[in-house]
Amino acid sequence: MNERIGKPFTIRFTGARTCMSCGKRVKKFYGQGLCYPCLMNAPEASECIVRPELCRAHLGEGRDPAWEKEHHVTEHFVYLSQTGGIKVGVTRATQIPVRWIDQGAVLAVLIARTPYRQLAGAIEVDLKKTLADKTDWRKMLQQVAPDPEALIVARNAAVMAVAPELKEYMLTAEEPQTLSYPMRETLPKITSVSFEKLPEISGTLLGIKGQYLLWKDGRVFNVRNHTGYHVEVE
Repeated sequence: MNERIGKPFTIRFTGARTCMSCGKRVKKFYGQGLCYPCLMNAPEASECIVRPELCRAHLGEGRDPAWEKEHHVTEHFVYLSQTGGIKVGVTRATQIPVRWIDQGAVLAVLIARTPYRQLAGAIEVDLKKTLADKTDWRKMLQQVAPDPEALIVARNAAVMAVAPELKEYMLTAEEPQTLSYPMRETLPKITSVSFEKLPEISGTLLGIKGQYLLWKDGRVFNVRNHTGYHVEVE
């Protein structure tokens, strides 16, 4: 996509949708790229995806124990990232640095390593008492200068603040990692667009950050929110 930045770019919805779990064609999505039965039953839509502290995979439980074991009874990390501000998050080891890029982080540091998802979630919940766990997407889409000193201060405070029974999983020597994005300039005004209201988006592509494509006229398109939509590009 980088070579398309600064040039005319069009993305067009064909009208077709495919459930990303079962692969069936659907007329409507429930949740992100899922049909209704999969929203209710698929492990990808279980509550612990959003709230890892509720994960029961390490107990051999879940919507699909085999899927849970493969994805959640595996090494997870707690991290701090700088997007618009500093936030705490959880991700599988295999999703580093994908998760940070997905969120549009300009800086990130690992602060805890755990053998399964629920423990990482427990640490995150403990740290959410003083740290944010959400990204302000409007602030994230602006040009943000990395501040490694502030991230290290936040990491040190988190290590000190976490509950005693969780301290053994904390990391204190990881170095912050810097991430950059292909953006030509900062958008003065942002307007979010979706295929539900605008089936074709066309114009000069200004840049890419996190989950978003950005056009020069200020329109921004969340690609992740359109998982499962069939599109044409030109």
